[in-house]
Amino acid sequence: QVQLVESGGGLVQAGGSLRLSCAASGRTFSSYVMGWFRQAPGKEREFVAFINWSGGAYYIDSVKGRFTISRDNPKNTVFLQMNSLKPEDTAVYYCAASMYNNARHYADRYDYWGQGTQVTVSS
Repeated sequence: QVQLVESGGGLVQAGGSLRLSCAASGRTFSSYVMGWFRQAPGKEREFVAFINWSGGAYYIDSVKGRFTISRDNPKNTVFLQMNSLKPEDTAVYYCAASMYNNARHYADRYDYWGQGTQVTVSS
């Protein structure tokens, strides 16, 4: 079992930055690949970013060059650094853990999900 707790969300003006954190319980954090997803009001959940065991990353096109996913295995934490934020980035952001090496943007391949953290970007 893995429990995930997100933090770092908030209200920011367009062009600003936020750093989301996702703290994981358990001793086998390094065995999981991690993903960030988001869901805006009235929209379906959307993949944002993915990081594998060795740090290889994969992003949705709309955040490439603005968002960076990283992980600190000794601290059981994955991060999402979000720069140059836009109003369309407003959503609840969720982190997720998967044992599938190629989980990437496939939400059904993730086994564990956090409760989410709200990100609001004002124009």
